Amino acid sequence: GSGPRAGGEAGRLSQRRRGALRRAGLLSTGLLVSLVAVGAGAVAVLKPYISPDDFEGPGSGSVTVRIAPGSSAAAIGSTLADAGVVASARSFVKVSEDRAVTGRLRPGHYRMRKGMAAGAALDLLLAPSSRIVKRVTVPEGLRAAEVLARVARLTGLPLKELQGVDKALVGLPDYAPGIEGFLFPATYEVEPGDTAVDVLAAMVDRFRAAARHVGLAAEAARVNLTPLEAVTVASLIQAEGGTDADYPKIARVIYNRLAKGTPLEIDSTVLYAQNRRTLKVTESDTKVASPYNTYRHKGLPPGPIANPGEKALMAALHPAEGDWHWFVTTDPAHRITKFTNKESEFVRYREELNKNLGTS
Repeated sequence: GSGPRAGGEAGRLSQRRRGALRRAGLLSTGLLVSLVAVGAGAVAVLKPYISPDDFEGPGSGSVTVRIAPGSSAAAIGSTLADAGVVASARSFVKVSEDRAVTGRLRPGHYRMRKGMAAGAALDLLLAPSSRIVKRVTVPEGLRAAEVLARVARLTGLPLKELQGVDKALVGLPDYAPGIEGFLFPATYEVEPGDTAVDVLAAMVDRFRAAARHVGLAAEAARVNLTPLEAVTVASLIQAEGGTDADYPKIARVIYNRLAKGTPLEIDSTVLYAQNRRTLKVTESDTKVASPYNTYRHKGLPPGPIANPGEKALMAALHPAEGDWHWFVTTDPAHRITKFTNKESEFVRYREELNKNLGTS
């Protein structure tokens, strides 16, 4: 009795075991299938990070892209992807991070191509030649009218637009009667889309930076001038030229004459009044009717006669020590300026100048 029953029991046990194993096998297969599915999903999710979509080659055609100031690599990547330059923002971010150049990317307008490999796009963004910008260098001592003409010529902005800019929009200091004297000499970058207001505002902003740097307001008060008078003196110094070393001496001549109540008799003021440029100032020039004529009117002219740089501003605020009452640039070609407190010497220097100019 016991044998067959035992055998049947054993058979059922092995059947159950086989079923359990089969179920386990099915389970493990299912587990494998779902793990594969999860793996495929993870790869799908991770793929853009591991190997993001990217074009091959240098691309073709031309497209202008604007990189906004303060853009992250991701924001730049999105801009490029939206313009069809790169295949994906992520490809650009990856190559920027791999090459550790994110900090070197500058805002501005760039001439790019469509369908570029992310690495090629990055190379173009780092190449100065692909940046669309016009550089305008404004030298010291130009008058406002000359600055505007120069900006128009070098940027293509219409001169009439520059001349017609509302002075209230360019951020002038409250003591400035106009733009003369406040268009700071420097090199400016003019981007596509920049307006006449933008360009002049940048120049005034640069003046304000220089004024802060030299401590204009406080230092002007120390030499008993208003900020406008200090800028006016700096403009006279700049217009008269000479070398950097002459500037503080020219300032001292101006202050000595002001203190004595003597007319300044500065040639560049009568030329400004006539809107002329020449080294030969005649007797009739000195009689021109204008508040800027410092032969006819004592004291400083009503405002600046040129746009001074930082060295001229510094000289106006820190004049040299000396008792000179006259100065003459006796040799303009070599920028030789002579200073004296004797009228007889001054007359001799004037003759020397006329001889050098071939007018004696």
